[in-house]
Parts: sequence; structure tokens; C-alpha cells
Amino acid sequence: MPTVDPHALKQALPPMEGELRLPGLLAPVEILRDAHGIPHLRAGPTADAWFALGVVHAQDRLFQMELTRRRALGRAAEWLGAGAVEADILVRRLGMEAACRRDHAALGEAARAMLESYAAGVNAFLGSGAPLPVEYALLDARPEPWEGWHSIAVMRRLGLLMGSVWFKLWRAAALPTVGAEGVAKLRYDDGGLDLLCIPPGAEVHRHEADLAALAPAIRALLESLGLPGDETGGGSNNWAVGPARSRTGRPVLAGDPHRVFEIPNMYAQHHVACDAFDMIGLTVPGVPGFPHFAQNGRVAYCVTHAFMDIHDVFLERLDADGARVMSAGEWVPVARREETVAVRGAESRRFEVLETPNGPVIAGDPRGGTAISLRSVQFAEADLSFDCLPRMTGAEGVEDLFEATRGWGLIDHNLVAADTKGHIGHLVRARVPRRSRENGWLPVPGWTGEHAWQGWITHDEMPRVIDPEEALIVTANNRVVADDHPDYLCTDCHPPYRAARILERLREMSGFGAEDAGGIHGDTLSPNARLLQARLAALAPLDGETEALRARLLAWDARMEAGATEPTAYAALRRALTRILAERSGLSGAGAHPWLAVAPGVAPMNQLWWALPNLLRRDDASLLDGWSWDEAIVAALREAAGEGAKPWGEAHRPRFTHPLSALFPEAAPLLDPPALPIGGDNDTVMANGLLASVGPAAAYGALARYVFDVGNWDNSRWVVFHGVSGQPGSPHYTDQHAEWAGARMVPMLYGWDGVRAAARSVQVLRP
Repeated sequence: MPTVDPHALKQALPPMEGELRLPGLLAPVEILRDAHGIPHLRAGPTADAWFALGVVHAQDRLFQMELTRRRALGRAAEWLGAGAVEADILVRRLGMEAACRRDHAALGEAARAMLESYAAGVNAFLGSGAPLPVEYALLDARPEPWEGWHSIAVMRRLGLLMGSVWFKLWRAAALPTVGAEGVAKLRYDDGGLDLLCIPPGAEVHRHEADLAALAPAIRALLESLGLPGDETGGGSNNWAVGPARSRTGRPVLAGDPHRVFEIPNMYAQHHVACDAFDMIGLTVPGVPGFPHFAQNGRVAYCVTHAFMDIHDVFLERLDADGARVMSAGEWVPVARREETVAVRGAESRRFEVLETPNGPVIAGDPRGGTAISLRSVQFAEADLSFDCLPRMTGAEGVEDLFEATRGWGLIDHNLVAADTKGHIGHLVRARVPRRSRENGWLPVPGWTGEHAWQGWITHDEMPRVIDPEEALIVTANNRVVADDHPDYLCTDCHPPYRAARILERLREMSGFGAEDAGGIHGDTLSPNARLLQARLAALAPLDGETEALRARLLAWDARMEAGATEPTAYAALRRALTRILAERSGLSGAGAHPWLAVAPGVAPMNQLWWALPNLLRRDDASLLDGWSWDEAIVAALREAAGEGAKPWGEAHRPRFTHPLSALFPEAAPLLDPPALPIGGDNDTVMANGLLASVGPAAAYGALARYVFDVGNWDNSRWVVFHGVSGQPGSPHYTDQHAEWAGARMVPMLYGWDGVRAAARSVQVLRP
């Protein structure tokens, strides 16, 4: 078995200085790397800029790029073994490769040229004779050439099935256990009222499930399981501050994208300049351009997930051998094909792919008469998101940027922007189909035609606001608009806590400056800790360790600080309470339902963690099988009192795991970056979230943090959670982690005089 040592890690690093001659360039390109290894690329022709980004991405992130491409195309198990098979099968069922090739063929000239130049840069690096990342030696593998359409696959994989599909499958699996009325309560908490993004600061009651309208879907789902048809039985933050509320009279834009911690980070910091543009921001290795976070000298922009409902799940009715499906009242053939997934260290897996008029079958047994199919915006029709990327480089301001994103559809975003003319704005950048609100709750009958899409909500009809009266915009995966909006957009979204806390902090300030962003990024006040404190205060006196724990929690300031022990006790109490809810509701076993077998699956504990606060706030004990919430809380206190009182930062310390660590455990100490203790939790602005089904360790959080001082660009700052490099032997693999863990940032160098003065290495690419 191959071995890895520190010397081998160093030998795997490509040269980062001197000259590198590469076929395909039109003119020389200069690459300056600053103290944190962040590349600043200066080219002449636009094609050379994208070519050079392909080179630099491959220098720092080649293994990550290829593994992401393999995951996108259903080939990860060739490297990662049996653990990757189900995810590979899912993307094959979804038809990922065909969709990406289709999209590439439909793109305009500028986007295709960008993709081809980028691919040429990656391939030029592969042919340069540079050493390969150490992962290739471990796997005894060689990199495969890059093609233009591969970048579309990488981008599609990163947002794959985010959002509503999982909520619908979860509620469908829970339906036989808790009935229709119980299922209507299985949503993320609303904090009592939903805080809206548009109009900024408004609060509304959310739409409740219309059980009468859902009755046909509920009856069909229960009958498909052989049960009587009884009808009764979540992030990221960003914010924009307009000139009227900023300390300098210029806009400020800040935020942090939250995702599961993957090594390497899905984002990397880059600065790309050429004769046509000069942009700095977060790139996606494997993808040219700046899809999510950047500024071009005139306008800065950033995104959060908007939780638009872009996935519909259909219950299909098939004949006895699964060869035909009922569609709009007629039996029609099911499209079928066989595919094979190769598996490292095991036999290949052969499987059948079925497609109905609604979309590919993703769960269930078609030969048993019922199955679940998916119709998703991400696959249903040709997507032209990549046409937006070249247009965004030239955007002159907020409105121009919003126009440049017309047609974006790969994943839905709250696109928030600010420009040097003093404007701030928010646009929901998404393609959303028109259809009934009933589609948002559960899988719907696929055989009637009543739940089909009725065209698209146009770009001009998507929610937007520019220069709101309060001069503040905040989005944190909370509800975008009230449910009485003319179009159905969303059923599920994240609670309003983070958005409300950011808005509260901004309103408290007489003038917000770029230097204030870190204080908001690192805010650890937990509203749900306060909610539980109110319930604890109302209990009758207890005894022993249980009373001691109650007293400690009541005296606590409800901040999830790394150095305190009370947050550890609070998390243990809430996990215990969630476990009691899962067991007494009967939902603890719902994760075994075949409809939740779609990779990566749905864990009931994780879903109930988010539903718990709303049940507590309403004192709704209907899912507790005869217990009151006070009884459940006392039982949870007794359970939590037996756990240790470790500082929260230690209990919550994440584990950053390289994709090959499990396959090569002897190399894991060198591949896995170390992690420092961190604060925050799922509900705080510092959203380092745990998975209730796993334990207190942070599983997701801010992949990056940033603040753009619009117009004074060199006063902008940023950070990523490990470093700019994906190479374990690089000094820049983990050199930003301490700043990230402390909610601090490093300079975002933009002016070229400053970049040259700070450069630690210089490399020139020549034709």
C-alpha cells in the first residue's frame, strides 16, 4: 500500500515561481501570490485570464477538481470505494452527464469560449510536467483531461438537490406514523413570526398546510404503502448597508456562506484581471468566473440560498411489471436503461434507470406498483447559468448586475449587491416553475396531470428590492416574501433567528463600517437557549444534579461561547429533548423508510431538531404520546445532567476529514487539517452547526467570511476555514484557520501596487 510522509507531501507541490511555458496562451500572464498564498492573476486577453485561472486552480486544487467531477458524473466509487456507490447511482439516475452536455451545447459564444479557455489551462498544467498531488500516488491514479462541459458538472454537483426535495420526502416518510395533522407540524421553526427579506424587516405569519387541498396526495401516499387513506391521522448570511447607515457614506457588503465542512473547501480566494475586467472574490475550483462572491471595481455581490421550491416529487402509479406508468390518465411506456458503477476494491454495481414523463425514478420499487420520481429545475430543461458569468464581469452597478444574471437556474440564490454609486439591492436569482402550492408539502400524484408545471415565473417577476428605505438588507435563508405573494415560491426555509439578530445588531449601530463585520460574523447569542430558559424557569423545583443543571442554565447569558461549559449542557439538553420527541412520536424509525434511502438520506433527529422550538413555543405536545412538555424537559434534564461539562469549544470542535482518510488511515494525520475549538451553533449568526443525530461537534459552518468596503476596495477583508491550497503539503493548506476560528479576517488585496508590494512569490506563464 502506498505510504505518505511529510517529504512526499512537499515533493508533490508544483513550482510556484519562475517561468512556465504553456501552449495555448496568447500573451504572458503574471501570477503574484500574497502572504496567504492567494493568487493574483494579471493577463492581457480575456481568454488568457480564464486559461490562467485553469492553471492556478490545477496547481492548488487538482485532486479536488477531479474528485468533484467524478462525484458529479457518478464515478467517485472508482476512487472512494463502496461508500460512494449510492451517491454515484443517484447522479446517474438523474442523468447528470446528459444534462451538462445539453447545457454546454445551448450556451452562447462568450460562455463557451470561457469554458474552453479554462479547460485548456487545466490541460496545459497537466502537460507541464509538474508533480501531481499526493492523492494520485495513494490511489495509483493519473488525472484525466478536462473538457469545457466538465465545469458545468462541477457547478451542478455543488448545489445538487439543495432544498425542498428532502423536506417533502421526510414528511412523506413520517405520514404513516403521525398522520396528516402531525406532518403539517414537521417544518423548520418560524421563531413565532417569519422575518422577511422583502420588504426588509417585515414580519408575517406563515401559510399553514391546507389539509383539505392535500387530501388526494395524502390518500395516495398512504394507499401506496398499503395503509388506509386516513386524511386526519436549513444556510448562509449576508447583509448590505447603504450609504445612509454606513460610517463612511459608502455601502458595505458582508456575509458568510455556510455548508458542510468538506476538505478541500468548495471555495478558493482569487484575483483575476485582464484588459476587460479586474475581479476579486471566491472561485469554485473546476469552474471559471465568480459565480457567488466577488467585486469588479464597480459592484460587489454575494449570495445565500433562497430556499425557493425548485424540486417536485411525484408518486408514480405503475403496472404490474413496472413497464408502463399512468400519465394524465393514460398508460405510457417507462424509459429504461442499464448502467454500471465501478467500485474500488469490490464488484461493479449494475442497476436500472427508469424515467417517467415527470422525471427519473429516485426511490421505491416500480415493480411493486409505486415509485417516487423527481422533476427538478436543475435537470428538466436546458440551463444557461454559465451565460451569466461573462456578463457579470462587466456589470456597471446593482441593476446592471441583476440584468446580467437573467437566466440563472442551477441553484436559487438571494443575490445581494452594492455599487460605487451608492446603491444596494437584493434579487432572488432563480428559475422557478409555476404550479400549485400543494406541490410544496409532499410527493403529489403523478398520474393525474393536475400538478404539472405551467411555465416559468419570469426573471422580471422574481422578488427584488433596490435602495430600501431603512438602507439595510439582510438575508439568512429566512423567508423571502410573504406567502400571499402572487406566485408560489417556497414552503420550507430556515428560521429567522440569524437574520433577526443581524438586523438587531445593525440597527444598534450609529454607523456600520467594514471593521464591524467580524463582530457580527462571530455573534453567538442563541434565541433558542432563551426559549428553553423560559421553560426551565417555569418548572417546579427539582433535586440533585438535575436542579443544579437547571440553575446553571438559568444563570447563563445564552451565548454559545467556545470557552463556556453551559453551551455544552444546553446542547446536551436539546439533543436529549429531540431524542424524546423522536421516540415518543414514533418517528425515530422513519429514517429506515425506503423513500429516505435517496443518498445521502434523511435523519429524523436532524429534522426534529429544527421542528422542536415551534412545538415548545406553542406548547403543542400532540407528538409526545400523552406526555406534557414539562415532563419531557425534566426527563431530558436528567439525561443531560449525566454528561460531562466540557468547554463548548472542545465539545463542538469540528473534525476536518480528507476524502481519502478512511481509505488510507495511516496517511490521515497528514491529510486531515487540525481544527481549533469554536463557538456558535445552528441558530446563532456564527452558524457552526451540529447534527443532532451525530453529536455536538460542528458539522457545518462558514466556509468563508468576507466584507467588501465598496469603493475603498483595499479596506475589504476575507478568510476561508483552512487555506487557499488543497495540497496537504502546502504552507497554505491551513494557514487561515486560526483567523477563521476567531471570526477574524485577512486583507483582500486589490490595488495592484499593494499586490506587488505584498507578493511573496511571482510566476510568469508564457506562450
